[in-house]
Amino acid sequence: MPAALLVPPLLTLGVPEALPAGLRHPAGAQTAGAADATVVAAGDIAMCSDTGDEGTAALVDSIPGAVVPLGDLAYNDGSKADFDNCYGPTWGRFKDRTHPTTGNHEYVQKGAGPYFDYFGAAGGDRSKGYYSFDVGSWHLIALNSTCAAAGGCSRGTPQEQWLKSDLAATRAHCIIAFWHHPRFFTPSRAPGIAHIDTIDRKMSTMWADLQAAGADIVLAGHRHVYERFARQDSEGKADPAGMREFVVGTGGGTHEHFEGSTAPNSEIRKQDTFGVLQLTLHPDSYDWRFVPVAGDPFTDSGSDTCGPAPAASSAPAPPPPA
Repeated sequence: MPAALLVPPLLTLGVPEALPAGLRHPAGAQTAGAADATVVAAGDIAMCSDTGDEGTAALVDSIPGAVVPLGDLAYNDGSKADFDNCYGPTWGRFKDRTHPTTGNHEYVQKGAGPYFDYFGAAGGDRSKGYYSFDVGSWHLIALNSTCAAAGGCSRGTPQEQWLKSDLAATRAHCIIAFWHHPRFFTPSRAPGIAHIDTIDRKMSTMWADLQAAGADIVLAGHRHVYERFARQDSEGKADPAGMREFVVGTGGGTHEHFEGSTAPNSEIRKQDTFGVLQLTLHPDSYDWRFVPVAGDPFTDSGSDTCGPAPAASSAPAPPPPA
């Protein structure tokens, strides 16, 4: 299969406001109202037995702004030794600007204890693993897609009720949500793994809540590939008022390879690449850029509005001047 599937260029850019102090991430709020802000994200990061995380950390060294690790941060088991010896020497050097979320590997340890010990208040309430904060004028929401550990992800669960309250409280115009397990993805498989996932619906309710509140972007990892999707709703139907998902499981973990049919609404995908996603957040729009490790030529970039995509005009062209 082709290493990457390219698509035509897309749209323009987006932003939000301040969240009441009681709902902000204790370590995360930054000055609201800034014209531009930067977020750099990737998941599936640090392995002591490999050097992929060293390459991606070198990229983050040169990118300012908020660092958003998308779960499965310290292989193989999210232990204290894994965080101290594998994650710490690379992505650990950005700890003072990091806003993490958990992955399934963190929960190999009871209650993801070493993860919460390592990040402290920046990881949110250790019994929940979800929180929110502001970057510039955008509002960001970290959710816990290891649902059993968070009391569930379906309608009416504590996490879903918290999300709805958080969305109702913020006046931000532009919103990013991030968690570990992607709602949409093209199936992929790691070497030596027999099972292959083809669908994951557990975050569907959260997606619908976010879209109803006007959220713009979802960031996820778990699949050790890069994939960008067009705007879509919680059931995978193309929707100009939907959210755009980026799967960025390219932080340093062992690569996966695509198998089977490409997921609907997938616009570009790439395997066998380490790198990070850089988002530049403007008022009312955003730019994205996938930044590969040194020596890898793959990249992906574009921009989009914050909020629903502008409708195509059906008005007739004005007559030429007399």
